Amino acid sequence: MWIALIVILAILCVLFIIPTGFLFIASLFISRKKEYDTDSPFYRKLLYRGTDAMLWPLRIHVNFTGKEKIPKTKRVFFVYNHVSNFDPILLYTELKDWNISFLSKEENFHVPVFGRIARRCLFLAIDREDPKEALKAINKAADFVKREEVSFGASPEGTRSKTGVLLPFHDGVFKVAKKANAYVVVVCIRDTEKIQEHLLFHRHEVRYDIADVITPEEVAKENVHTIAKRAWDAIYKITGK
Repeated sequence: MWIALIVILAILCVLFIIPTGFLFIASLFISRKKEYDTDSPFYRKLLYRGTDAMLWPLRIHVNFTGKEKIPKTKRVFFVYNHVSNFDPILLYTELKDWNISFLSKEENFHVPVFGRIARRCLFLAIDREDPKEALKAINKAADFVKREEVSFGASPEGTRSKTGVLLPFHDGVFKVAKKANAYVVVVCIRDTEKIQEHLLFHRHEVRYDIADVITPEEVAKENVHTIAKRAWDAIYKITGK
C-alpha cells in the first residue's frame, strides 16, 4: 500500500508539482509594466506545454475541420464565437504553428503565472469601454501581424454568450486585419460550454470548424462592417442560432 502511494505521489510530482513550480519561477522574470515587441520562443513553449498539462486530465477531444484552409503564414487574424472560457485556449493549442496571441480583457492578465506568460507571448489587453485605448491595442496587434511576429485572435462578440446564441459583432476588431493586410480566418466553436458542466468526470467532444477565410484582397476592398457581417453570417450558418 505504501509503495503504491509513494509511486502515485511521485507521478503527481513529476506531472504537476515540478512543472507548475518551474512555470511559476519562470513567470517571475516577466514584467507586468514592460511592453514587449517580440514573441519569446521560450515562453511560447512554456505556454503550450503548461496548457497541454492543464488540459490533459480534462479529456477534451477537439474535432477540428478545415485546418487545411488556413494560410501557411502568421499574417492571419482569427475570429471566433465565444461560448466558453476554453475557446481561445483550445484554439491556440490546436493551431500551434500559427503562434496565436489574443486581444483579451485586462482581468485575464491577472491570472497567476499564465497572465504573465501570456503577456510575454504578446497577448494584449483591450479596453472596450475606452475607444482610444482600444485603438492602441488594435494598432499594436496589427503591427505584430503585419511583421508576422505572431498571428492574432479575438472574439468580435466582446463577451461570452451565456445562452449560446450568437451575439452581434463589434466591427472595430476587424481593423487589425485591415491595418495588417491580413487574412481573416473565421472559426465556429461548438460544445465548449459543456466542459464546465462535468469538468473531471467525462470525456468532452467539442467542435471547431473553419467557417470562412477572407483574403487580404477582400479585406482591403470591403469596410469593417461588411467583413464583420460576413464573418457573423459564416458562423451563424453552422450554429443556426
